[in-house]
Amino acid sequence: MLKLFKRFSPREWLQVAFAVVLVTGQVWLELTIPDYMSEVTRLVQTPGSEMSEVWSAGLMMLLCALGSLVLAVMTGFIAARVAAAFATDLRSGVFNKVQSFSMEEINGFSTASLITRSTNDVTQVQMLVAMGIQLVIKAPIMAVWAITKIQSKSWQWTFSTFAAIVLLLIIIVVVVSLVMGRFKRIQTLIDNLNNVTRENLTGIRVVKAYNAEDYQEDKFEGANEALTKNNLVANRIMATMLPGMNIILNGLTLAIYWIGAWLINDIEITGMEAITERIGIFSDMVVFSSYAMQLVMSFVMLVVIFIMWPRVSVSAKRINEILDAEARIKDGNKTDGLPGVEGEVEFRNVSFKYPDAEDYVLKNINFTAKKGQTVAFIGSTGSGKTTLINLVPRFYDATEGQVLVDGVDVREYKLEALHDKLGYVPQRAVLFSGTINSNVAYGESEKTDKFGEEEVKAAVRIAQGTEFVENMAGEYEASVAQGGANLSGGQKQRVAIARAVYRHPEIYIFDDSFSALDYKTDRELRTALKQETAGVTSLIVAQRIGTIRDADTIVVLDEGEQVGTGTHSELLENCEVYRQIALSQLSEEELKNG
Repeated sequence: MLKLFKRFSPREWLQVAFAVVLVTGQVWLELTIPDYMSEVTRLVQTPGSEMSEVWSAGLMMLLCALGSLVLAVMTGFIAARVAAAFATDLRSGVFNKVQSFSMEEINGFSTASLITRSTNDVTQVQMLVAMGIQLVIKAPIMAVWAITKIQSKSWQWTFSTFAAIVLLLIIIVVVVSLVMGRFKRIQTLIDNLNNVTRENLTGIRVVKAYNAEDYQEDKFEGANEALTKNNLVANRIMATMLPGMNIILNGLTLAIYWIGAWLINDIEITGMEAITERIGIFSDMVVFSSYAMQLVMSFVMLVVIFIMWPRVSVSAKRINEILDAEARIKDGNKTDGLPGVEGEVEFRNVSFKYPDAEDYVLKNINFTAKKGQTVAFIGSTGSGKTTLINLVPRFYDATEGQVLVDGVDVREYKLEALHDKLGYVPQRAVLFSGTINSNVAYGESEKTDKFGEEEVKAAVRIAQGTEFVENMAGEYEASVAQGGANLSGGQKQRVAIARAVYRHPEIYIFDDSFSALDYKTDRELRTALKQETAGVTSLIVAQRIGTIRDADTIVVLDEGEQVGTGTHSELLENCEVYRQIALSQLSEEELKNG
């Protein structure tokens, strides 16, 4: 938690310093009230006292109380501002850090956990900061000041007060030690609950299609019940703290008055001198009682923080895990390739295995895609096709060998410069809530006027999406639901392809991006791409022979190994793996006739 506080800005520290000044004034006013209480008590019990003196002392008490209220409101306002600003910075920091993560780091944390850390965990820290500025600052100031006030009074009263404080601290230590482990587990259980909920919502069609509602409900109830039980146990233990504190506070009050009665009764002198001394002891008892309550209440304030601390410390640790995580994909310093080289991709003896894995997913891959060429990758499921093309935009880095774009190792590029060269279409078309325009011009909207409407239309036309887009209500301003839920699979793929076309990249990467298209649309789309984006290199992962048969080079993968490289006709002659794949989709006659 203390590590997070280092992220306070100078402005926030200045506001905290001002809050300290306000709290100090508040404490001074609150500890001044008992002095006037003592004065009122003395005046009421002293014969011949003027009522105006009583009213004057009472008015000063009222002014001190009002002043304390005003300062408390001001402190609360500042605390809320500091906490909100700090939470905003933390959320931005976590979000920006996650943006810099490679797939490896994101998979390591899990999506559900990252969402919880960005929301729930940050909220926990925000609440602690808001309350901490008011209570953590006030409690020690109040305690020290109150101690200086009471130490000159009867040692019996002082002893009873410190005994109460020791008992309070024992209760706090015991309770916090019992619940710390529970609070640590709560955040993990919230992650699990979020994950179950997210899976259910994203897979709702499958759930309904398989009549698995009861199964999903049981799964959710299991996660929910585990979180509830853990919360109940932790809160039941915490619930013992307040009754324990009330008993100690009430016991301290009784002790102060019992000691005061004993001191008054123990006076041996008589006459006016005895009356005066009894009035003095009674007055001191009233004042001491108020001081003692203030002192004990300062520890009660700290108890509120101690109640929050276990869970917040866990949240702070989880936030720090993200902020301190070292991104394995480091930015290079180059912004362009070798002079005269453009749109070229080369793999030199590339091998890759996932972190902590024993076996290589790719082994000794070699090929070159020249400007304007189309290089396709085919192979059985799990042969490493998607992993291979993910090395180009550096979602992962090659374990061995080099991946070069325009003659430069991709690890030497600034990531932004590298990605500007690429038009990437993932295996699963990803759309964002917004419009057709905003999805096609995604990431480029700040560089164009109204998303470059004509360019958007041209990109959609090349992607063979004009007909369905212009039939939608609003056409290019038609609403797109989150994830493209209101579009079919083929429509989503075409919008995703249009997004890549809109960027005018040097290199297209299509990761099985034509799978949801019918054969006619597939062929028309590839023909349009070849004609209207001539000179742009294309890397295509596909399962269909029809999609890749016209490629300049086809790379055949089998269990991560490159078992064939060449054109369609060459591979039919000399690559048995490719021939088997081709025959599983087309007849001998269709293969011969092309």
